[in-house]
Amino acid sequence: MGEPLRVGIAGLGTVGCGVVDLLQRNHELLARRTGRPIRIVAVSARDPARPRPVALDGLRFHGDARALAEDPEIDVVCELIGGAEGIALELARRTLAAGRHLVTANKAMLAQHGAELARLAEARGVALGFEAAVAGGIPIVKALREGLAANRIRRIYGILNGTSNYILTVMRESGRDFAEVLAEAQALGYAEADPSFDVDGIDAAHKLALLAALAFGGRPRFDAIHVEGIRRVAAADIAYADELGYRIKLLGVARMTEAGLEQRLHPCMVPKDAPIAQVEGVFNGIVVECEDAGVVVLEGRGAGAGPTASAVVADLIDIARGLRLPVLGVPAAMLADHRSAPMSAHRGSYYIRLMVVDRPGVLADIAAVLRDHEVSIEALIQRARNPGQAVPIVLTSHETTEAAMSAALARIGSLAAVLEPPRMIRIERP
Repeated sequence: MGEPLRVGIAGLGTVGCGVVDLLQRNHELLARRTGRPIRIVAVSARDPARPRPVALDGLRFHGDARALAEDPEIDVVCELIGGAEGIALELARRTLAAGRHLVTANKAMLAQHGAELARLAEARGVALGFEAAVAGGIPIVKALREGLAANRIRRIYGILNGTSNYILTVMRESGRDFAEVLAEAQALGYAEADPSFDVDGIDAAHKLALLAALAFGGRPRFDAIHVEGIRRVAAADIAYADELGYRIKLLGVARMTEAGLEQRLHPCMVPKDAPIAQVEGVFNGIVVECEDAGVVVLEGRGAGAGPTASAVVADLIDIARGLRLPVLGVPAAMLADHRSAPMSAHRGSYYIRLMVVDRPGVLADIAAVLRDHEVSIEALIQRARNPGQAVPIVLTSHETTEAAMSAALARIGSLAAVLEPPRMIRIERP
């Protein structure tokens, strides 16, 4: 049996305690699989006296997490504090600069500082593991960095936030609107008191920045992602989607196009029979379209103590085994600075819902605007006439550009018979 891998853990919240529990409970199994023990020697948390569900007896306690980076008896620091800046970033920089390995679940920090930290880790010859930063227990970082490393990636997309997926699932199953389902999710603990990070797409966009970097060999560019959340998705949209053969999912999508690297995070309509449409509730799902391996689909729990701790410990196992890989899939010096494709250049199909006054000529006026912008109608839903009253018109388009659709909707929205701003959802097909 080799020398122990000595671990310091910064942050003893849900994930931190999950890591402590897993390392203590499975210590014999992990030692057999790595050939050496993985041993926690020190921890740090804001409140040392707070009761916790794990045993911390015999561990050194550092009141300042940054001290873990300087502790000579630590080989690897697990940063489980969170936040793109502040103590988490300072701890990460100090740990790597001191020649110690770093494992983190901090997607926000890596989405904004990943290239810098990758360069620092590789310059010091140490590992930077972040499997837990993307999709919880789904081993997508390992899949992209190792299992699919021989492939050119055509497109990667997925459900990257369990809270939003849970809300959309319950909206579909119950027919209720967003606000009511969100309140229920908060009461059940599936959504935070301030849910904006989840329902406005920020959390998922951080993860998409990392997936795009791994898939296309570039530096993470959170600032280049087009981000829309789910607040504007209505129960009516979900019902019409079902009628048209789709389900609505909040998807992060990255693909290389002639205009550059396209990165977007927004509600999408996906065909009911697509694998991603079957991912429900708090689960995450990711689809990787590869040149040689074909289509690879991964699904699992994207958050929680168990799945996230599993991903953290998987990185510790790799370090204990001596595995060293380029942090973002290619050496940091070779990370590309991809040109960002403007959202206006996106090509795809669209779902449009309009609320109009039912009177002769309205549909003809709408069709004329679409024709003028070279947008072709694929399907149309128009209910029985109710002259003079407000009625919905729902349509889907054939493939067109975002620029053309945006211009058409701006004109349609200005028509006197159109009572509300048009609702638009992009269609994403396998």
